[in-house]
Amino acid sequence: MNASELYALLACEQLLETVNPGLMAPRLAPLKERVRELLGESGHEAEAVSERVRLQPIQARDVPESVFAPIAQATFESRQLSFAYRGRQRGETTQRTVDPQRLLHYRHNWYLLAWCHAAQALRLFSLDRIDHPQHLDQPASGRLSEELDAFTQSSFGIFAGPADSRAVLRFSDRAARWVADETWHPEQQGEWRGGHYHLTLPYSDPTELMMEILRYGADVEVLEPWDLREAVKCRLESALNAYTRKLE
Repeated sequence: MNASELYALLACEQLLETVNPGLMAPRLAPLKERVRELLGESGHEAEAVSERVRLQPIQARDVPESVFAPIAQATFESRQLSFAYRGRQRGETTQRTVDPQRLLHYRHNWYLLAWCHAAQALRLFSLDRIDHPQHLDQPASGRLSEELDAFTQSSFGIFAGPADSRAVLRFSDRAARWVADETWHPEQQGEWRGGHYHLTLPYSDPTELMMEILRYGADVEVLEPWDLREAVKCRLESALNAYTRKLE
């Protein structure tokens, strides 16, 4: 291997460690050491990679290896899992038995896509909310790739499920300098109209889409559908009310 290929290997190692610090370090240590030796023999400096390539995961939630490792193993080996799940929406802890299908890394956080026995449906579980994962003896049933893709990719964001609505957003010229070059969804449609950028994309649960819209403040307006427009309007009014109250 030439120096460029060896540097690429070291960069990949850093990427994996940034995705989940400590998870791959023991397994990659022998390879990393050998690559450094080869670079040294060729007169190149291995430390240049760690100094010149940096990733900064923002809002990443910690997942201990005691949770990640058994979930990853069960997913790779197609074995059923049981665990306690601390749901955020209702604040309740429930015991789940699932058939793992895929691990998803989305916006610096890990999720398990699995067939939930209690719900009798596909569900996404945030790994940082899983406690005490245990392998079961039963093999996990597999789902078709098309079904898994439809669940995770048909609508905007991590709140998966079949898309049943389409949002039309109008961005100001200032915001469009960034948005027009971004991919929010594989099936999005974007075009310029009268100095504004119009973005159309499918969604199901509006939670994450609303968060993304509110991030742009006055530089975006929801044109369709009406219920999404009203929901964003209510959130903006609530934010304004919070800032007009006197501080205690």
